[in-house]
Amino acid sequence: MGTVTAPGTTTDWLRRFHSPGRDEARLVCFPHAGGSATFFHPVSARFAPAAEVLAVQYPGRQDRHREPCLTSVAELADRLAIELAALPARPTVFFGHSMGALVGFEAARRLERDAPGSAPRSLVVSGRRAPSTRRPERVHELDDAGLLAEVRALDGPDMSALDDDFLALVLPALRNDYRAVETYRADDGAVVGCPVLALTGRDDPRTTQEEADAWRRHTDGGFELEVMPGHHFFLVDQARAVCDRLDEQLALAHGGSARPPRG
Repeated sequence: MGTVTAPGTTTDWLRRFHSPGRDEARLVCFPHAGGSATFFHPVSARFAPAAEVLAVQYPGRQDRHREPCLTSVAELADRLAIELAALPARPTVFFGHSMGALVGFEAARRLERDAPGSAPRSLVVSGRRAPSTRRPERVHELDDAGLLAEVRALDGPDMSALDDDFLALVLPALRNDYRAVETYRADDGAVVGCPVLALTGRDDPRTTQEEADAWRRHTDGGFELEVMPGHHFFLVDQARAVCDRLDEQLALAHGGSARPPRG
């Protein structure tokens, strides 16, 4: 464990792809199930050097593929809260997509409780229904073909061209992440103190607008919902619009001004 000081200098958990300016705000990005830190490389490129962008690398994938996966959202949040509390203080925004929204939410709760100086000033959740909503999903119990079919149904990364050896590396982490999400249960009355911005795709088959709007029950700060065109991975096609909203949150975190909330 340690601080991230330059491009290419990393911790196991936190990756920086570009150098930030001095004393700029920090954006911490939490990937989706099966995802990795490199998914957020374009976000880092968009904001450098105007913000420090750190992308989370969960164990069990890419250069951490030999490490055992953690089996719950709580375990991931526990460990990430320790890593994030060790960083030099900066005004911070958390951004999590799908599973990453839950991990970011729980990490924020832990920091607000244990290390408030390191807690985010804003939480942006994307492509994930609120913690208080429930669906009877057991994707992690499907066979490999069923798991890949789920990824395709969400317009996720195309794995059809991957050979068997590579799939053997990818699928365990993907299955584990689905297990972590599908067994996650929020504590009664689980909230963060910071404002929450929820982003959702209009045609996301796994999150309705009502389920995304239910995030308002999980913050004692302000709340805003924005519905964007697209499916579960709407943030790929809507990258410019998503980054514009992140830019607003970073400006507010750093004490700047932004347009007033909508919705």
